[in-house]
Amino acid sequence: MAELPSGLLEACVVVGAPSDKLRDIYQLHQQGKLNELLLLEAEVLQVHAPPFVSKETNSSQSIGPAFSRVQRRRSFIKKKRRDRAAEALLNGETGNRSEVSSATEDISVPKDLDLIALPQLCFPGGLQLANEPREDTYHFLVFTDLFGNRTHGVVVQYYRAVQSCQEGAVQNGHRWNASKCRLYTPFAVCVISKFPYYNALRDCLSCLLVQLRPARQADFEETIKEFSAKLSLVPLPPPGQLHVSFSLRPLHVVLPSKQDQESPVIDIDLHLPFLCFTHTTLLQVLSCLLQEQRLVFFSADWARLTLVAESLLLYLQPLSWQHPYVPVLASGMLDFLMAPTAFLMGCHISHFEEVAAETEELILVNIDDGIIQSSWSESLDLPAIPLAAAESFMSRAESLQLHYDLEMCHLGAGTDANALRCQRRDWQTRLNTQIQNITLELVVNIFRGVQDFLNHEHRVFNSEEFLRTREPADQSFYKKVLDTHIFHSFLRDRLNRKRDTFSHMEQNTRNHAQRNRAMTESPRRPPMSELSRTGYTNYTSPHNRLSKRLGASLPNLEQPANDTVSTITSNRPASFRKMTPDIGLKFPQKAVKVFRLPEFPPPLAYHYVQNYYSDMVASLGRAINTTAPDESALLARYHYLRGLVNTVSNRRLDALEDFQSLYKTDSDIFPSQMVKSLVDSLPEAERSQADKRSELKRLISRVKRDQERERACNGNGHEEGAVKRFQLPKKYMQMEEFVKCIQESGIVKDQGSIHRLFDALTVGHQKQVGPELFRVFYTIWKETEAEAQEVCLPASVLEHIEPSECVFKLSSSVKTSRGVGKIAMTQRRLFLLTDGRPGYVEVAQYRDLEEVKVSSAPFLLLRIPSLKLRVRGRKDAFEANLKTETELWNLMVKEMWAGRNMADQHKDPQYMQQALTNALLMDAVVGSLQSSKAIYAASKLAHFDRIKMEVPMMVPKTTSETLKHKINPSLELAAPQAVDVLLYTPGQLWVSVSGGKVMVFDASSWSLTHTCHVGNARLNCMLGVDKDQVWMGSEDSVIYIISMVAMVCNRQLTEHRAEVTGLALDTDKYSQKVAYSCSAEGSVMVWDVSTLQVKRQFRLSCDRLQSVSSLNGTLWCCSRDSIMEVWRNGSVKHRMNLPEQPGPTRGSTAAFSSVLLLPEREELWSVCVDSGEVCIWNIKDTSKPFHRVALQDCTGCYCMIKVKNQVWVGGVGRSSTKGKIYILDTERHQVQKELHGHNDKVTALCSAEDRYVLSGAAKHDGKIAIWKVE
Repeated sequence: MAELPSGLLEACVVVGAPSDKLRDIYQLHQQGKLNELLLLEAEVLQVHAPPFVSKETNSSQSIGPAFSRVQRRRSFIKKKRRDRAAEALLNGETGNRSEVSSATEDISVPKDLDLIALPQLCFPGGLQLANEPREDTYHFLVFTDLFGNRTHGVVVQYYRAVQSCQEGAVQNGHRWNASKCRLYTPFAVCVISKFPYYNALRDCLSCLLVQLRPARQADFEETIKEFSAKLSLVPLPPPGQLHVSFSLRPLHVVLPSKQDQESPVIDIDLHLPFLCFTHTTLLQVLSCLLQEQRLVFFSADWARLTLVAESLLLYLQPLSWQHPYVPVLASGMLDFLMAPTAFLMGCHISHFEEVAAETEELILVNIDDGIIQSSWSESLDLPAIPLAAAESFMSRAESLQLHYDLEMCHLGAGTDANALRCQRRDWQTRLNTQIQNITLELVVNIFRGVQDFLNHEHRVFNSEEFLRTREPADQSFYKKVLDTHIFHSFLRDRLNRKRDTFSHMEQNTRNHAQRNRAMTESPRRPPMSELSRTGYTNYTSPHNRLSKRLGASLPNLEQPANDTVSTITSNRPASFRKMTPDIGLKFPQKAVKVFRLPEFPPPLAYHYVQNYYSDMVASLGRAINTTAPDESALLARYHYLRGLVNTVSNRRLDALEDFQSLYKTDSDIFPSQMVKSLVDSLPEAERSQADKRSELKRLISRVKRDQERERACNGNGHEEGAVKRFQLPKKYMQMEEFVKCIQESGIVKDQGSIHRLFDALTVGHQKQVGPELFRVFYTIWKETEAEAQEVCLPASVLEHIEPSECVFKLSSSVKTSRGVGKIAMTQRRLFLLTDGRPGYVEVAQYRDLEEVKVSSAPFLLLRIPSLKLRVRGRKDAFEANLKTETELWNLMVKEMWAGRNMADQHKDPQYMQQALTNALLMDAVVGSLQSSKAIYAASKLAHFDRIKMEVPMMVPKTTSETLKHKINPSLELAAPQAVDVLLYTPGQLWVSVSGGKVMVFDASSWSLTHTCHVGNARLNCMLGVDKDQVWMGSEDSVIYIISMVAMVCNRQLTEHRAEVTGLALDTDKYSQKVAYSCSAEGSVMVWDVSTLQVKRQFRLSCDRLQSVSSLNGTLWCCSRDSIMEVWRNGSVKHRMNLPEQPGPTRGSTAAFSSVLLLPEREELWSVCVDSGEVCIWNIKDTSKPFHRVALQDCTGCYCMIKVKNQVWVGGVGRSSTKGKIYILDTERHQVQKELHGHNDKVTALCSAEDRYVLSGAAKHDGKIAIWKVE
């Protein structure tokens, strides 16, 4: 049988005093022999767990469908009754033998339900009889199994007269006399669920009590059983914008959905801790949780313990508490507090003094008084949450409106209880959302920047480097937190690139400057403008610390470079100054729909239950039919819910169809495990029926494929859980080990630089680096970084340099031709920081240098080595007596000069970043080696200077004038990756690199804004379909649809059977937007964009179909061996074969790579992979091309686009500059320009509003060039 989905109810348990004990006490009470009301031992009286009905017996004790998966086992309750009844028979009493026989039956008990501890937890203060009825009380429980899975319980205690519990009982042949003073006993009803629906389940129990109060004892069990059976019929809402509601009379109960697949259910009033604690105390409690202390909460109200504890743990999301968690400890469970590990537990306030006196090293939190202290002191001596994050949190929290009555005092008195409840629920939801945002921002501010110290390839976190960048006052906090399980789990998610609320908010709250800096890689230094305003220690605090990857900013092509980076104008960033609780929302909040379940049937009859499921399916069908196609997220959730209901009512094929529709509409909430179980449970007859339905066959094959992939991953020992801390090596390292160690350390990532560093460190001896040498090198690198960060320039100096500049190297105080002082090196210039009163003297910007050489200056009878610089436009040379530092500065300045020239010529700022890294590596190498060969060793790192000397890298004038800028999407990687596809949508550039990775750049600054993954295969094509959809065709045969607003891929089109190679857009004869897609084996599909349904499809006979485009009612399809004009019904109108190759290759044929239609000229242009010419055809005469344009020095072409009256062709040349772009005039059919912009073939082209053309190259280059269109 299929693994059934969990529903609202796991079990309903009734706990109370045993009836025989009550009978004895009542008798004593009636006789006046009971001096005081005793505390009785509670025991389980009833257990009700699904399934309640089944087809086989139509009874309440058999297995069948229900929204819960249970394991049947013999119940100890029934056994207890059997033993008691058997004992009575042995003693000669004549009882009802049926009780003994029925005692042997099995009842269903949820697998992990601990019935032994439950009575204590239902009556944590003990079961106390009373002389008068007491008020009903509720409290909440959390159960945790060995694997950390939590189950939740809501308990109501209510009092019944003991007489009514003994109805019909006879003592010594006489009925009990009920006229004497009454006695009351409490019963506890506990509803257990796998999900924390605290408010909803409390509402359900409130409705139950309305039925129980007037009920006779004979109906007591049946009423609770019927109540449990009704709850077992309630399906849980899918993640997202659809809630579920049902009526239990007199209340409407609402089950809120999770925000997304990874988020927890929140059905709790999150503001309760704000009412209990001051903001300072609340932050102290959260700090203790993050440091994994042993915490005990105290309150006089059992309910408050769980609600406050649950709220606090939700505040830390997406971090999750990993240790024992028992928010309610009964009086007999206090020994749990002796556990040596970290824990979070709750006790009654009456035990406060006892616990404080007898238990060591506890953090005691008095919820009622809002106080936190330790068991060894009344104060709390633990590191506090970092100051900047704490200040931001408190400022935000002050703006919260926590009092419902205050906000609603303008409204009149309500007369409809359910309407008032709905109003209150809406208010609470809004407040919960604000609190979630404030607390999430707190977590983001505490851990912002962790990402910068991760090496994903080797799964290493450089904790020392991370700690070094923290504020000194915050170091003790981070040292404790970094060693916790909670942080380790968080790190694991970061290394797995998990897209959760943390990553969304961190991305969305990064400002423009931070995003720019994330796109350049130079050693981590703060800009001088920020150091000068706040000092280094303030700069590195989390609230205003930027990403630490500084360098030349990426300019807006329409603005001067110095306008691109905004500076911080005060110690507190703008995002912290405007204090509103709504800041930091991931996306605008979507409107929530509530699906109302049908009225409950008699829940213990199979026939009625099946009819109920049918009604629910019909109701969901109506909801699907009335939902607009563009509300795809809501449609997906209706399909999810209907698939769920069909699953539990054994309509397996219908369920699979719903899940297939769901997969296409929103794959993010696709319940993989449930569908796998459903597929595995299909009987042969249904399996054969499924194979006849193409949609279901596709779904089943995908499920099987996913299972195989999962097994393969497990078989390969693929471990996503490992997280390593960077450690210095302990043995000698060959080249391969050295590369890994340097990458893990975070010093540099690209292998070319690391290979050169290895050569430098191994000059003159065996090719291996020892642990001591590496330790010295690493220490010097870090010390140099720290020294640079301690430089604090006065305002009079700062006004001369760019806001984004950083001082990377400072010489000792030396005599120069412009005065005495220290020479400072930034990424843009050299300047002299004069001694005495610090002043600024410009030495040179690197681009203005004309000569750099080692000279000597006379000093008495000696000549001292000096550095001599000649600068363009200055008559006198600059000379500095750098003495022993001269040779090193000579190497560094030459490398920076060469890098600047390369960056200017190629319009690629990364060359400058690379040169800067090379210069700093030289400095560290010279400091490490301390030998006569140190300078020679450092010269091994002079990469750009050597290139300049060996091969003058002059960029052709035409290229230099047309090229505006370059982007490197592979910046964070050890080796470049090919750019597979480029797409421009208004304001955004979409870049596809290997393995389904998609990067989105802001088109005004060309800075990276988003990264997402679609599948694991290469993407072949991308298409902007409307304002919110980008379609992506993949090698895995799926078309992925990304929402431009949410930046998530949650819809997939899976109808193709082979890799999707082309996409196009058009309108049909009814002016409806349609999309065309083609796949390699020749299939072409026509899609209705609004419904995502296939309108038509056909198959062409060809060798690898590569692209499709629409023109005047026909489709033009390009394959490797032919170009076909095809009618919309799929019949071929014309077929154009490959043209013969001219010259010496005459008779041989290449393969088409790209075609371009020019409808206004009635022309079709084609290029081939192995041919250096463009063929131009007349679309009315397709027998042969009427013109050919030979491309000079070209061996093959890969892509073409039309821009204005030009055609741009991307190809590969024979010369050393392999990647070439040819610009052809569409009227004269001549080459206008030849551009040399890449070191590998040009594989992708796209146009940005006809103002710029962007080109992407294959893996040996991996960059994107931005060209100006004339």
